[in-house]
Amino acid sequence: MAEKSRGVTLTVFAILFGLLAVSNFLKPVLHGANFVFLGTKMTGAANAILAILFGILLAVYAFGIWTMRKFALTIAYIFFPWVVLNTVLFAMKNKPSGPQPSAGVAIMTIAIGLGVPLASLIILHRRRAELA
Repeated sequence: MAEKSRGVTLTVFAILFGLLAVSNFLKPVLHGANFVFLGTKMTGAANAILAILFGILLAVYAFGIWTMRKFALTIAYIFFPWVVLNTVLFAMKNKPSGPQPSAGVAIMTIAIGLGVPLASLIILHRRRAELA
């Protein structure tokens, strides 16, 4: 079977997950950058360790999408529910303080934050026969 193209959408998702991996790798060194684990902003050693571990996971996920590997679908099955759980727990544990973004910005942030992992899961699932 000839190798199939991953297409524009999966290419964009692979790049986005790669950038997210870089973002996680930088959290331990950026002032005020906290990794959120189960809805809680991490600090200190926990922040560094978890940010790096999730950075590795996201880098592997980006690579899996880029190279159309089956393990990318497995990561997608785990990652999307994790994102939903982490988002819900963060909203429950952290009361808004200070100026809040407009409703439109908040909705767009949630739509992108949940939509990209969901869309990547759906596309990878639909194209699972093409994954090597």
